[in-house]
Amino acid sequence: MKNILVIDDDVSIGNMLEEILAKEGYQVLRAYSGTEALLVLEHKKPDLILLDLMLPGLDGKSLLPAIKEIPVIIVSARTDTGDKVDMLLNGAADYVTKPFDIKELLARIAVQLRNSVSMGIAPVLEFDNISLHTGTHEVYVCGCPVKLTKTEYAILKLLISNPRQVITKTLLLEKISQDTPDCMESSLRVHISNLRKKLRDAGGRDYIEAVWGIGFKMKEKP
Repeated sequence: MKNILVIDDDVSIGNMLEEILAKEGYQVLRAYSGTEALLVLEHKKPDLILLDLMLPGLDGKSLLPAIKEIPVIIVSARTDTGDKVDMLLNGAADYVTKPFDIKELLARIAVQLRNSVSMGIAPVLEFDNISLHTGTHEVYVCGCPVKLTKTEYAILKLLISNPRQVITKTLLLEKISQDTPDCMESSLRVHISNLRKKLRDAGGRDYIEAVWGIGFKMKEKP
């Protein structure tokens, strides 16, 4: 099920969009200001965003540059051509003016979701409060960036991709060899130890556990 984040301070419009999108089979997230939207995006990665420009506090124009790897459709009462051009040149995927035709908006949403799949927009892998962005190789814990080495990133990506599976040392070395050919069995434990420490320092708990005699896996929150 695709997730759509509606960022609009107009409650009636937001309710209407949520009802329509839910009927179309989408899961809907809501935010009523730019600041609230940033908080939502720290923990969630929607497939598409509907963004109003006239928001309290942090407005839509200021929020747009902070949105990465997610198609954004501007839904605004502003009809000035300059506003449309400015938004499209600064990262918006599309621009729809209010009042809008529901069928047209749904069609534009479908097009953007289809385009994002065909363009291979990198997904975000998540485990608990860790998010790993495969397109930019960025890792966040509790919304804060964590700087990893190339080898640490490759290890974490493999473990998060198989969160309930114990990954043996042999399989771990085999799978990450393309990304980090310099990682050897003798240094693997050091890389994992450093990775565990960085994640623990950022999140306040252990996220990776060693399964004695077998390998490693992601550790569920107690």
